[in-house]
Amino acid sequence: MQTDVMPSVGLAVPRAAGGGGRSAGGVVRWGLGGVCLGFVVVAGVLVPVGLPLGWDEIVYASRFGPYGPAVPFSAPRTRGVPLLLVPVASWSDSVVLLRLWMAALAGGALYLGFRPWLGVLRRPTGVWVAAALYGSLWFALFYVNSAMPNHYTAMGAVAATGCFLLRDPGRGAYAGIVAGLAVVTLMRPNDGAAVALPLLVAALAVPVWRGRGRLVAVVAGVGVGALPWIVEAWLRFGGVARRLSEASDTQGGMRPVLSLKAHLTALDGPLLCRPCTDDTVASGVVEWWLLLPLLVVLGLWTARRAGRPRASLWLAVAVAASVSVPYLFLVPYAAPRFLLPGYALLVLPAAVGLLAVADRARGSRPLAVVLAVVLLGHAAVQITQVRTHVGVQERARGDWQRISAVLREEGVRRPCLIKGNSSAIPVAYTAGCASAGMDDPAPATAVILRRADPPRWARDWPRRPVPDTYNPGWSVAVRP
Repeated sequence: MQTDVMPSVGLAVPRAAGGGGRSAGGVVRWGLGGVCLGFVVVAGVLVPVGLPLGWDEIVYASRFGPYGPAVPFSAPRTRGVPLLLVPVASWSDSVVLLRLWMAALAGGALYLGFRPWLGVLRRPTGVWVAAALYGSLWFALFYVNSAMPNHYTAMGAVAATGCFLLRDPGRGAYAGIVAGLAVVTLMRPNDGAAVALPLLVAALAVPVWRGRGRLVAVVAGVGVGALPWIVEAWLRFGGVARRLSEASDTQGGMRPVLSLKAHLTALDGPLLCRPCTDDTVASGVVEWWLLLPLLVVLGLWTARRAGRPRASLWLAVAVAASVSVPYLFLVPYAAPRFLLPGYALLVLPAAVGLLAVADRARGSRPLAVVLAVVLLGHAAVQITQVRTHVGVQERARGDWQRISAVLREEGVRRPCLIKGNSSAIPVAYTAGCASAGMDDPAPATAVILRRADPPRWARDWPRRPVPDTYNPGWSVAVRP
């Protein structure tokens, strides 16, 4: 059978009768686009666009006047997410509009991330399945319309790796490597370095990928993405080393630590498991950590048995391991979203394995039933988790509104300074005040407390409990 080659992605597609390769290539791309649209639609149904901004989102959005006052921007944070918000947050303070914009970006990022793999995997449907597997995860769905970096880090990593693997890459593929790694590094510099490392090794050590073009593209991508972070390090923190040290201190100290249990615990939340010592994991969500490795191994085995090149799948596994290891063995806490880049790469060989099972199930009714039960069970677990965490966040973020209402009733008005524990930042923002830690020397207007006594200098201030909060025990102490 004759084949045509799609120049944009290097995919060999059969020449269709009367339609040619372009028609088949269009179907391939439209199929991936349909998966991405479904990802956005399902998330839109499950996660309300009116959900109040979360703590991290407040930090990013408050860089812009309509969302002011600006809250502290600590050393670990980067300018990647604020850059995504510019088209909306620079002129509007609408949470709904912001979430609609982010949802559109998330769907586009999913498409751009997985599209290069249409030219890598032998079966284009494998890319559709991979994108669908990634998009089925509850924490991927939850963050579709959120102003958070991890989905874009994941898609940048997938796109860069896919462009790196394209056979006989041209300028477009090299540009894809640069753009993908620049996005990853702009969002999270540590992830950019982790993704680049195995790609650099592959460009130096593997003959089929060896060449100056890939090597230069990887280095350029990380350099472009890291430049804003480096400039800010010198302007605000006194240098790269000092910023790294301060970022490590803010995150509790980067050190060798086994966080596997914490990440297993975080599979069913909370969104940030810090600490995870008193948390447990629901048995149902463990299915993902059982299903994913099984499918990855099956995908690698299927490629070997069919006599197909497996190097591309192994590189995806290597990049996934490189970007996940720091969170599993250096960060002393966990969040489900931290591992999204690793999952996004692992679903590619997993999709090959899943298609192999589906092919076998066509001739076996018992296997088809088992496969259907597993997939439906996976979907049920993930959708249940999305709905659960949406409900939790709606109520928990509502506490900030309730505390702010009590502050207003106690006469707290702008200009004002709120002190308290870490939750002082979102509460102060909601109340239109500045925030500070308890040890800040600036005089406070009020102190917010949860199951704690006021500091010595505020023990004589009138104290009032906040009623009807989702998390009990909140109270405020206001300067007389």
